[in-house]
Amino acid sequence: MFKQSLISLSVSAIMLSTSAHAGELSGKVVDKNNLPVGNASVHLHGKSQTIKTDENGNFTISVDAASELHVSKNNFIDERLSVNPDSPFVTVTLTPSSIESIVVYASALHKSNMEMASPVTVISGDKLKNSAKPTLGETLKDLPGINASYFGPVSSSPIIRGLDGPRVKITQNGLDSSDASRIGPDHANTNDALSAEQIEVLRGPATLLYGSGAIGGVVNVVDNRIPTDIVETPNGAVDYSHDTNSNTNTVAALFEAGHDGFNFHFDGVKRKGGDYDTPNFKLPGDHDEHHEDEHGHEGEEHGHDEHEGEEHPAEYAEKVDNTFIDSEVFNIGTSYVSDHMTVGFSYGSIETDYGIPAHSHDHGHDHDHGDEHDHDDEHGHDEHGHDEDGHDDHGDEDAHGHDEENHNVFARVKQDRWQALFNYALHNNWLESIQIRAGYTDYEHAEIEAGAVGTVFKNETTELRTNFEHRIGQWHGIFGYHYSDSDYEAQGAEAFTPATNTTTHAFYVLEEREFGDFTLELGARVENYELSSQITETHIGHDDDHDEHGHDEDEHGHDHDHEEELVKTTRISDYTLDMTNVSASVGGVYTYAPGHNVAVSLSRSERAPLTAELLSNGLHIATSTYELGLGYHIEGTEIHFEPTDIEKETATNLDISFRRFVGDFGYTVNFFYNDIADFYYQEKTDYFFTSEHGLEVADHEHEGARDVYQFVSQDAKLYGLEFDVHYQINELNRVKVFGDHLRAKLDNGQNLPRIPSNKLGVSYAYERGSFSADMTITRYLEQDEIASYETVTKGYTLVDASMSYDFDVQGVDMVGYLNLENLTDELGFVHSSFIKEQAPLPGRNVKLGIRAYF
Repeated sequence: MFKQSLISLSVSAIMLSTSAHAGELSGKVVDKNNLPVGNASVHLHGKSQTIKTDENGNFTISVDAASELHVSKNNFIDERLSVNPDSPFVTVTLTPSSIESIVVYASALHKSNMEMASPVTVISGDKLKNSAKPTLGETLKDLPGINASYFGPVSSSPIIRGLDGPRVKITQNGLDSSDASRIGPDHANTNDALSAEQIEVLRGPATLLYGSGAIGGVVNVVDNRIPTDIVETPNGAVDYSHDTNSNTNTVAALFEAGHDGFNFHFDGVKRKGGDYDTPNFKLPGDHDEHHEDEHGHEGEEHGHDEHEGEEHPAEYAEKVDNTFIDSEVFNIGTSYVSDHMTVGFSYGSIETDYGIPAHSHDHGHDHDHGDEHDHDDEHGHDEHGHDEDGHDDHGDEDAHGHDEENHNVFARVKQDRWQALFNYALHNNWLESIQIRAGYTDYEHAEIEAGAVGTVFKNETTELRTNFEHRIGQWHGIFGYHYSDSDYEAQGAEAFTPATNTTTHAFYVLEEREFGDFTLELGARVENYELSSQITETHIGHDDDHDEHGHDEDEHGHDHDHEEELVKTTRISDYTLDMTNVSASVGGVYTYAPGHNVAVSLSRSERAPLTAELLSNGLHIATSTYELGLGYHIEGTEIHFEPTDIEKETATNLDISFRRFVGDFGYTVNFFYNDIADFYYQEKTDYFFTSEHGLEVADHEHEGARDVYQFVSQDAKLYGLEFDVHYQINELNRVKVFGDHLRAKLDNGQNLPRIPSNKLGVSYAYERGSFSADMTITRYLEQDEIASYETVTKGYTLVDASMSYDFDVQGVDMVGYLNLENLTDELGFVHSSFIKEQAPLPGRNVKLGIRAYF
């Protein structure tokens, strides 16, 4: 019924569109010195395509009705002016910006990062290409307010203001990445920075367009896999780089062509590298009286009682095993672009193998020593014919050539992604355009153990987003509908979350109006969220325990004769969680002087728990824990599914930003306060779990025991600031100071776990003609505001430098670049990492690269 209404509305809007004569608007873009600005973007609101000014700053664009012309260029302040079909020749003067000003695609209202009511950071161009890492977390972690979860450099997701996973939405051109990175930190996200044109980080709540999963922010990866502009001549780029630390070679290519409005796009990335080197560090193990486990928590002595009384010398390493990567990514797309309509399709493929550190069973220094995996079904070793040391009988290498002895546990990720785009510019008196984006993603993450598949995670997602851009009186905005359906399943020993179907339907509206120098922004979203699953409850006990499960007991209810015989009883039940999340925001930007503004944003956002938070029940070997969701209760040593009193997580967020982006001195300073009711987080319990004995209180000692962590909800507050201040000393030299500070506490006074360390940095940049260079010193402060079961993470200082040179070879534009990372070979541990002590940051690295544009 809704689809029929949507189609009817679209047809009616087209029929009602005015048939006013189209006019050709000509103009010129110049700077303050009246010099032409070439390659500036000229966009008419309602249309998807953008035209570029020529080298003399001239442009011509078709205008069908009264609309707004938007002119932008990096390092200039955006300009907007009202135009109509009869408008005469226009001259647009752009004012230089001291902070890079880039249009934010995720804003939906054609805003630049300097005009948004909420804080936004955008990284693009050669800066993005030169600094791109295998994961988004590592690519973005140096930005103020951004950190990384860091499960090794090949599995690292962004953390925004202390929030990650279920609260940070990772999107590609506005549609969900649809991987399994929210299930666990060892699951890498599937976005590659090298194929992106720009990456946008929206801090604070962005639930109005992207759903309740964006309650902490959005990372939007923008690429051109569906071209939205007319490609007039073939063009492309080729990039090669080499990292000395991990011996990683990366090749990337881009090619685009077009004819008569029909366009073609291809991009691809091939990356292959080995384990990374670190400064010499002590491995955690039995030799430590108070070691830390893979979770970054102070270790318990249970699980190591088989070594009691033995003394082990300290072990050291200068490499983190099992951190290799072998990845192939490509995207192809095509589109047709006319004056009014853009329609296009794309297909993307990802095939990546990457090592999972601290997830290996045959390493002599591994915490687990392989002993807890002797039971048959923990990782399916016996059913696949593997011998006791975790190897099969088929040789030392698997089909992909990975050495099982060194990489006996690794992830094999495959993703197929189809997308479609339709945009029609009506230029009706009130409705400017209709845009539909649709996507289907088929994702699979298999964990390969000793050459055989251990656990497989799958996720099939269908998504539709429809936007109606309009002008009603003096209000400009969008209203839209968002649909998402996700089928998730996990099979194998580490399937600690059950198969789940999650469906959302949402309506949203975002409106803005200018009142002189003040722009008001209002928004709201209503989202129906439905999660359905089948819950399997397995009770493990002795054969004389628990009469209600059909066990025999003596007259005292005790088992005297069969203590070692375990009985498992299983019960399967259907479960559905149905919630309606309502979010609203009000914000404003006041430009009190040219190039100066202050932005304030207040929002209230609701979120329902995701599968991992609600339904987890099983061993998660990667984090060395047994995980329980919100829906479970522990009674004695029994786990029962009783999903009562599941409250929505509700965040009330205030953001205040001060910006200056003209002249030699500029800054962006953001203050934020986030009051979250019923905040979901993992809390360490007084229990541990073994496959042999099930759940037991933590005053026993058993081989292979795993601490039990359960998701609970409690009110929390997160507040702090982030800043970026720079000064242009002269035309050649520039200095910048940046940093962030975050406090995250529960209302009972306890600190939230794994909150990133604060950082403070200074950067110097030099640019003369085709040569540019910079050096950055970043101090990550000691993190001693920790949960009771965590240990302090010492501070460390990273020194990085880079150089690049633009040159020409027979008419081909070339860029050579050199990155020097961790110059002092500093040993650093990431407090937000689940495997803090086992995977320190990489040591000194030299990255050499060359890029050609044609």
